Amino acid sequence: MRTTTLPLATGLGLRSPHLAEVLATKPPVAWWEVHSENYFGGGAPLAALHKVREHYPVSLHGVGLGLGNPEGLDDRHLDQLAFLVETIQPAAVSEHVCWNRHGSHWYNDLLPVPRHAGVLDVLTRNIDRLQQRLNRKVLLENISAYVQFRDEIMTEAELLTELVKRTGCGLLLDVNNLYVNQLNHRLDARDEISRLPLAAVEEIHVAGFEVFESLVIDTHGAPIHAEVYELLAWTLARTGPRPVLLERDTHLPALPDLLQECRTLSAHVNAVAREGAVA
Repeated sequence: MRTTTLPLATGLGLRSPHLAEVLATKPPVAWWEVHSENYFGGGAPLAALHKVREHYPVSLHGVGLGLGNPEGLDDRHLDQLAFLVETIQPAAVSEHVCWNRHGSHWYNDLLPVPRHAGVLDVLTRNIDRLQQRLNRKVLLENISAYVQFRDEIMTEAELLTELVKRTGCGLLLDVNNLYVNQLNHRLDARDEISRLPLAAVEEIHVAGFEVFESLVIDTHGAPIHAEVYELLAWTLARTGPRPVLLERDTHLPALPDLLQECRTLSAHVNAVAREGAVA
């Protein structure tokens, strides 16, 4: 299966309000990531994405497939994703480790899979089908979770490690999600990261979170917090250079301001790389 070919550089999430300006100005961004489902309908959005792909590497990041759905993957969704992958030829394809369907009911959220008996079999079956359909390796992302389940039999790191072993998938490590979980659930993000098969980490995400009363929400609606920058540096010191993506979905700033955030992140990542080279 094909593997990820993202540049070892900082990329940026491309959202529809910025699409026309990006095509008109072609800013110096190493690579862009888009949400796959936004381009399933074809038409003008897909035509614009083709134009972006002519000038930049593109990563397809799925938010609606539901790899943890016990009923299996939705045929239509999988067909649309396969068509998009074939026509865009992205540098990477990623999905979340979550579920979003029960019977005929669909939920517009990334719901955490309960790490109980049988979940590995469900995820393995769905990931195998996805990778065989796309004929390429898919990266799995850890999510922010706002509930915990009783009597779980494994940690998230153990779940992801076993999925890598069983399916040959890669990992998309979202360090902001881990830090949000640390604040909400008193987990140790560094301990979780240290338990992962770091050689399988082929992409890293960072974003900003917001606090609502006593709950920390992964809104992608604020600049990156200092603690997340610190966790990113700690992680990169252990993984070595990786493609790093800045996500921003809410309170979307003007493109020049977002590009400045991306430059700040890039400078941080490059500084970590230089320190590693000196060491």
